[in-house]
Amino acid sequence: MNLKDIAALAGVSTATVSNVLNGNTGKVSDQTRERVERIIRESDYQPNAMARSLAKRESHMIGLVIPYIGADENFLLNPYYSQMIAALEQYVRSKNYYVMFRCVPDCGEVIPLLSSWNVDGAFFLGVVEEDVAKIRQALHAPVVFLDTYTEEADAVTVGLDDYRGGYLAAKYLIGKGHRKIALTCPDYTTPGVVRERYLGFVKACEECGLTLDPSDIYRIDTNYQKAVSLGQDVVLANRGYTAVATMSDIVAMGIMEGIRQCGYSVPEDISVIGFDNLPESEYITPKLTTIAQDFDRKAQLAVESMFEMIENKDKKPGSSRIPVQLMERQTVREIRE
Repeated sequence: MNLKDIAALAGVSTATVSNVLNGNTGKVSDQTRERVERIIRESDYQPNAMARSLAKRESHMIGLVIPYIGADENFLLNPYYSQMIAALEQYVRSKNYYVMFRCVPDCGEVIPLLSSWNVDGAFFLGVVEEDVAKIRQALHAPVVFLDTYTEEADAVTVGLDDYRGGYLAAKYLIGKGHRKIALTCPDYTTPGVVRERYLGFVKACEECGLTLDPSDIYRIDTNYQKAVSLGQDVVLANRGYTAVATMSDIVAMGIMEGIRQCGYSVPEDISVIGFDNLPESEYITPKLTTIAQDFDRKAQLAVESMFEMIENKDKKPGSSRIPVQLMERQTVREIRE
């Protein structure tokens, strides 16, 4: 059964059947509409979703892009992505829309794909500044950037108060009596999430009269195995560290394992603080003290912003920064004079 068969049975044109299928019934009588709908039900006709999306100029699909992922990389090795994807999908599904997910090494290469599928909008996670304008110019659909910092005034972004997160981590460690702290982080020299956390951390140190020496900053990507090695390096550096601050729970967990492999204990010998509050933070022993973000709230705000733009093409929601909080558990000990 196809469109022509239904039109023949109903005694109408294929254009009339198409109008009924797409809800354009202003020029179709109630009697004709009911006859066409009855034939569609009785024949169990399933319209082609792509054809309908082209006809209505909407697909009910929202793109979700994780950029800078190489062909040989497994994004699921980073539980942060799993948390964000699950939260976003749940809220998009509640709107009766679908998520089309894609990992790409380069943001530019995904634009033709999103355009060809006629997506109604797209989420991009963690885009660098120079790619924001390119994406907005190339993709003619609403875009919400998560965990992205940009000077583009009308770009819609949703993220954390990353500066405060770094600030809280340093203040907490110093308040517990730690004066010799190692900071582990990815590249903090370019604008973005890591830079904001780094600046907040440094500010808190300065307020407490501590100087963060460049030799106390250990550069590392968000990778568990590399973090295990770095944990060993921190111990073997023999610089008297009493605490290690990280910018992700994954790195914190790896460093804890590296410290353990060197015969030291957390927090008795070296304290560790994470960032994100992944569910795994409570599964490990000892349970990880971390800076907590609200994944669910971040996803909710991102989806609300997206559908504000879908439903009102002229509306540009403001950007949002979600508060963070300290989640105190078992990996930081107090040092008393």
